Amino acid sequence: MKKNSNKKKPGQSNFAKLSIFQPQKYKFKKKCPLSGKGAPIIDYKNIRLLRKYVTENGKIMPSRITSVSQKKQRELSLSIKRARNLALI
Repeated sequence: MKKNSNKKKPGQSNFAKLSIFQPQKYKFKKKCPLSGKGAPIIDYKNIRLLRKYVTENGKIMPSRITSVSQKKQRELSLSIKRARNLALI
């Protein structure tokens, strides 16, 4: 009788099987582009930065798409709303 060699060993995880030549099944979260060294300061007067995080229809993009941290997302949405009030955007 043949033994089934495809069975998973009890101590082996899925990450042990990862190879650079296989298609990647596990997606890892990117770092926040607005935090860290050399990151731009979020301000309602910085229109060029704010336009990157607003869609063509004027909606604020969600953090799961832009990979912005939760704290910076709150600051970003507040500054976008301020810029809207002052008719800068």
